[in-house]
Amino acid sequence: MNVTLKVWRQKNSQTPGKLVEYQLTDLSPDMSFLEMFDVLNQDLIHRGEDPVVFDHDCREGICGSCAMFINGRAHGPQTGGATCLLHMRSFADGSTIVVEPWRARAFPVIKDLAVDRSAFDRIVQAGGYISVNTGAAPDANEIPIPRERQEQSMDAAACIACGACVAACKNASAMLFTAAQVSKFAVLPQGQPERQLRVERMVAQMDAEGFGACSFIGACSVECPASISLDHITRLNREFLGAKLTSNNV
Repeated sequence: MNVTLKVWRQKNSQTPGKLVEYQLTDLSPDMSFLEMFDVLNQDLIHRGEDPVVFDHDCREGICGSCAMFINGRAHGPQTGGATCLLHMRSFADGSTIVVEPWRARAFPVIKDLAVDRSAFDRIVQAGGYISVNTGAAPDANEIPIPRERQEQSMDAAACIACGACVAACKNASAMLFTAAQVSKFAVLPQGQPERQLRVERMVAQMDAEGFGACSFIGACSVECPASISLDHITRLNREFLGAKLTSNNV
């Protein structure tokens, strides 16, 4: 395969960036998208140029670090998978592929395609915990949990915190991410003691980070690699309203 690659190059968050064009030839259609970038970087290093900086770790669709906006879509043309699971056979021979970083004020560019997503970490730290008994391990069946509740919690916990929901949203909203973090605890008995305080703190931190408001269009759920449902945003709104009406938290 031969492709024309237009990649966003930016030295840091204070320096203006631009799209730089590269020509790649003799690529295997079975090559992953990140392997294609490895080939590009190897060529750039051989020519004495700076390689393209991009985040990656597991390359198995688990860690969520491979944040790339490809041809106007978060993680590229496929659905239900991160960039590392995208293969070059998803593009036609001779294609022009435009690759950009996530575009959100809360995700400042570190360099090139790498952005600072620590805002997500601070949202989780604001309230993403549960009270646990640190004594002897409880019996597995001590607290019966209906299967439906288990599935709802696990669906929310499938979020890999990649930021695709923010990148896909025209308002750069983090509602789907925050909703998943709230929802996975809200439906379980172990998450009840901090239920009201958790949702208030996490929503407050989300707003403080500079994410936009949710207009419930649904692009976040469509582009989410873990297919997190919009139902969790509905639960977040219900949890937040209930907390504000019944608690004394600020």
